[in-house]
Order: sequence, then C-alpha cells, then structure tokens
Amino acid sequence: MRISIITLFPEVFEPILNSSILKRAQKKGLVEFELVNLRDFGEGRHKIVDDRPYGGGVGMVLRADILAKAITFITNFDATVQNYVILTSASGRPYQQAKAQEFSQLDHLIVVCGHYEGVDQRFIDKYVDEEISIGDYVLTGGEIPAMVIADSITRLIPGVLEKEEATAEESFSPTTSGQLEYPHYTRPEEFEGEKVPEILLSGNHGEIKKWRAQKSLEKTKKVRPDLLRNHVRNN
Repeated sequence: MRISIITLFPEVFEPILNSSILKRAQKKGLVEFELVNLRDFGEGRHKIVDDRPYGGGVGMVLRADILAKAITFITNFDATVQNYVILTSASGRPYQQAKAQEFSQLDHLIVVCGHYEGVDQRFIDKYVDEEISIGDYVLTGGEIPAMVIADSITRLIPGVLEKEEATAEESFSPTTSGQLEYPHYTRPEEFEGEKVPEILLSGNHGEIKKWRAQKSLEKTKKVRPDLLRNHVRNN
C-alpha cells in the first residue's frame, strides 16, 4: 500500500514514520510513505500557498490551484493505480476503526493536511473523496490527524504485525461487537495490594472468554455507552 501525505511540514512526520511498527512495515515492503511538501508548488519567491478568504473573515485559506498541482504531481506517478483522496478537517466525518479497516484495503491513499482557516471548497468538490475528522475539536493543522490515520491503517495491513490476531479482539472490532476491549493484567501477580483476578489464573479458557466479554460490556457501559446505543441502532 502507498500512503501519500500533502503537508506544509513534512519534517514533523519523520520521527513517527521511521519508528517502531511503521518503520518495520516499510522495511517489509508492505507500505510506502510519500511526503509531499505543498510549499514546493507555491507561487513566487516566498512559495505562497494560501490567500485571504473572499467575503472577509479571519485567517487564510489554502488555494485550490496550488493543492491541485500537488495532487496532479502525485497521481501522475502511476496512472494505473486507483487513488483515494481524503482531507483532514474538523468538519469532516468522525474517524472510526471501520474506516481504518476500509482504508487499509486501498492501493493508494492520499492525505491532504488541512491548515489555516481551511481549504478552498472548489478543491474539495473536485478532488477530495472524503473529509475526515479525528475528533470534535480543532487543531493547528492536519499533520497530527494524518499521523493518526497512517498509523491506524498500517497496523491493519496483513503481515505488518507479528501476530495478526492482535487486531482481532480489540476495542471497536467486529469480534467485540464494537465495544471497548476488556482489561489486561500481567506480572507481578499482586501489585500494591491488588491481585490479578482469579479467573485469569484458572486456565479455564471458556470461563476466561466469558469473563472478558462481561468486562468488555461493563467498561463500555461505563465509559462509552454511546457505542452500545449505536450497536442496537445498527442491528
């Protein structure tokens, strides 16, 4: 899979993309990251990429023509590959595990990092397939959301994780009915007066499975009851 990221700050991605699992995924040839500096397509001596909004208002808007040049540069790399373009935006669709799974099946994902006051709507209408938000809050730019998306996708690509079953039973996965994952315990067996639940030491895998399902439900009810309502509504 290829993930291209259009950004004004490509340098901030280097530590993330070249560490841990993302680094190993690249070495295995399972994913390729491409960082495209939007400033390279800017105009004039200062490589301008934005301008004041028509109609007035605070802030600057990323220009449609500059972004279009960056998209064209990327897609001309291989005309045979189907591209999917997303824009990181606070007004986008909330990002969820199901969407990460969907994106992980793509051949080529292009992530446009939103910035400033926003992006010219004409670029969005013509070039963007989907706007994505990682939460109901506003950030200074789309770089952190792009990192979140890249990380969440990469770990789902077959062969990236040493144990592929690691993604089977986790929060929001189909096997947990979209609920939160059950609590985990490891050594020491006793920590500050608190012992590991006896059931986990029993070796009875059937009962352990039931216990984990119950704890998953309890945690979801307490922390994210909205997930339960959504599950009922969708079934």
